[in-house]
Amino acid sequence: MIARRAHRDLARAITSVENGIADYQVTAARLAAQGHRREGAGHAAIIGVTGPPGAGKSTLVDRLIEGFRANGETVAVIAVDPSSPFTHGAVLGDRVRMQRHAGDAGVFIRSMASRSAGGGLAPATRDAVRLADAAGFDVVVVETVGVGQVELEIVAVADVIVVVTVPALGDSVQTIKAGLTEIADIFVVNMADRPGANATAVDLKHMVREGKREIPVLQTIARDGTGVSELFAALGARRGAEDSNAVRAVRFELVRRARDEAVRHALAALDSPDAAAILERLRAHELTRNDAIDLLLPMLGGPVHAH
Repeated sequence: MIARRAHRDLARAITSVENGIADYQVTAARLAAQGHRREGAGHAAIIGVTGPPGAGKSTLVDRLIEGFRANGETVAVIAVDPSSPFTHGAVLGDRVRMQRHAGDAGVFIRSMASRSAGGGLAPATRDAVRLADAAGFDVVVVETVGVGQVELEIVAVADVIVVVTVPALGDSVQTIKAGLTEIADIFVVNMADRPGANATAVDLKHMVREGKREIPVLQTIARDGTGVSELFAALGARRGAEDSNAVRAVRFELVRRARDEAVRHALAALDSPDAAAILERLRAHELTRNDAIDLLLPMLGGPVHAH
């Protein structure tokens, strides 16, 4: 059983990483020193829940918490909320909606601000997930801010990815087509009592067949728990599968790091005196934009394209 003190220590650990006070290694070591790091850390089931806004992800996660606890498993939820564009603080709506679990020492819920992260995850989410695992939780659920097709960063942290949509959500299926089919392990059409639920499920099944992947397409009504047992069964089967998300996660993480390093290199090159001189010639209308790009690309290590 996880003690209340572990909640406090984990919350402080995540805050220190999120605010840049300490990095993951230092914070994990502090958790270990406080006696929370468990044997075999790194074995928590990490479940990502993502999808368009208004799909009822938080209500579904609330049901998942209920089910995991009934099975005797402890649960940590990292809910990534939209940031205020002015204060960069989180809305914290998910924590409010899951408040009925607040008195359960086996449940830890933490909202994190997305802070303008483009992939649906807060910058410190990966570390928060690893810290929750280290603190001894059996299951870590990561709910991402609903920003649609760019939420692909969830693949970097989750073992199983649940993509949630609802009927009559406009182009939600088209949004899913744009990328989420590549990362989904389970599709859920939530609010299945609404008109169009069956049609949405059929559309998703057609997409799954086109993608040549075996992905369950389920229907739920999270509000009253309808279909949640089928979701648990699908999660159980996926958690026990041999083809884990590890390969996809590593590939994505390596590409992300390479991209971030390339961006840092490019920005440093653009701050150089030579680049500044080219940009000054652009401002003086001595060069066209394409001319300036062709002159700058070699400094960035990129290919040169003649126009």
